[in-house]
Amino acid sequence: MKFKTILFIVLTFLGAVHVVGNAQSSALQSSKQTMTAVGTFDTIKLQTPDKQGGKPLMSVLKNRKSDREFTAENLSVKHLSEILWAANGINRENGKRTVPSAMALYPIQVYAVMANGFYFYNPHKHVLEPVVKGDFRKLAGLQDYVYTAPLNIVYIADYKAYEGKRPIEPEKRLWLASIDAGHCSQNVYLYCASEGLKCVVRAGAKEKELLEILGLDSKHQFIVAQTVGY
Repeated sequence: MKFKTILFIVLTFLGAVHVVGNAQSSALQSSKQTMTAVGTFDTIKLQTPDKQGGKPLMSVLKNRKSDREFTAENLSVKHLSEILWAANGINRENGKRTVPSAMALYPIQVYAVMANGFYFYNPHKHVLEPVVKGDFRKLAGLQDYVYTAPLNIVYIADYKAYEGKRPIEPEKRLWLASIDAGHCSQNVYLYCASEGLKCVVRAGAKEKELLEILGLDSKHQFIVAQTVGY
């Protein structure tokens, strides 16, 4: 009787080890799949953000800071997806965003500048849409680290958003758009602090060339940029 009991315990233990081992292997494989580099220049379907993840708010606020040294390692699909959702994603069924905006006009357009080109973040579809192929990171900033970092986010105001039923006076548009861009960039700061990523917001870029390469008219204005990476 004792032998059967011992045998049962041993077999149960070995079964549990096998299950745990398989689970760890699957988790590792899943992690590797998300660490794929951005390859072909095509629409990038982003992952649904993990809205239950992250560190406590006070811990995130404590750890929020700017960094100016980045590796060239590509961001995981998970991090790329959640960074963009934090910056300007839709978080409610009524279409409103993760960031506030005066009269919910959302003039800020988010562009991702990566090694293989410019992408437009479409918050309604939660995808990155290819705009211009090529390495244009030198247009996204004036510092050396911008040129090799895996992601530069460019926040551009589309002033046509202020020409609706309740038009905003021209002299107030830059002010309001700058506030909106500040909300976007701070959300990215907080997400990076939660995930152990590095980021820094920057006022400078080659604005004229940047708008030209994107094919944007005079009703668009560069507001600010942000570098993100490991």
